[in-house]
Amino acid sequence: MQRSTLATLAIVVITAIWGSTFFVIKDAVSLIDPVDFLAVRFAIGSLIPAVIFLPRLRRLTGRQWLTGLGIGAIYGAGQIVQTIGLQTTAASVSGFITGTYVVITPLVVWLAFRARPGRGVWVAVLLAVAGLGVLSLNGVTGFGLGEWLTLAGAALYAVHIVVLDRHATSMDPVSLAVVQLIGVAVVCGVGGAPGGYQVPAVGSVWFAIGYTAILAGIVTMVLQTWAQRHIPPTRTALLMTLEPVFASVFAVAFGGEHVTLRLILGGGLILLATVVGVRGGESAEPLPDRPPG
Repeated sequence: MQRSTLATLAIVVITAIWGSTFFVIKDAVSLIDPVDFLAVRFAIGSLIPAVIFLPRLRRLTGRQWLTGLGIGAIYGAGQIVQTIGLQTTAASVSGFITGTYVVITPLVVWLAFRARPGRGVWVAVLLAVAGLGVLSLNGVTGFGLGEWLTLAGAALYAVHIVVLDRHATSMDPVSLAVVQLIGVAVVCGVGGAPGGYQVPAVGSVWFAIGYTAILAGIVTMVLQTWAQRHIPPTRTALLMTLEPVFASVFAVAFGGEHVTLRLILGGGLILLATVVGVRGGESAEPLPDRPPG
């Protein structure tokens, strides 16, 4: 099997895992401060692989450490605002809003590298805005602070995809993944430090921490870092359109949420926007070459 095919399958697996975390995290952050949750989650999620792959980490240069930590910091900031937003946002809605990073990715490429988006990208932006509007049909409070924070998290994830693509071949993928996790842990640790860390002795909270730290943290970070060495960022983003679908399926099946017409219409528009946006991004001007590894 070709590496590009394996990388494609890896991204699909990643989106399924990420989609399953929305309802798990939402239940957990009803019992624990979201930043405390993330601090403990990524402390565990970075310590384990750091110990396992310590010999590889020792071979990294100072510049490679700074690069990996910086990329991880971007992802960590996205995690913080998204998780805080999830406290007041339905898991299914959060999944679709988070999915707008697929539309935002080609816009970030445009702003960073002046790679002009295709016409399809702008159509996708309009579709995404329409979808977000439908999701807020409950009135002014229908799209509140939680939803805006989730949208900010989506923008940060888009930046992470683009920056990671620029540096994915500059160092060993496992080492880059581990250093990123350390960067996420540092950002979340600093964010939770002022009030101290309080983790209730509740089984569901510790299950959520373990599940997201190991499976949704270590495994997915390694898979994504490896996969993006073999497929372009636009294809990665297209495959990631499955994440909000998985999020809604898990939220309805296991999170006690209900399928509504608003969710179907709004989520459908956003899903359509992501597909149109990535296909439009594929026809845009090419990105500058990556820096040599």
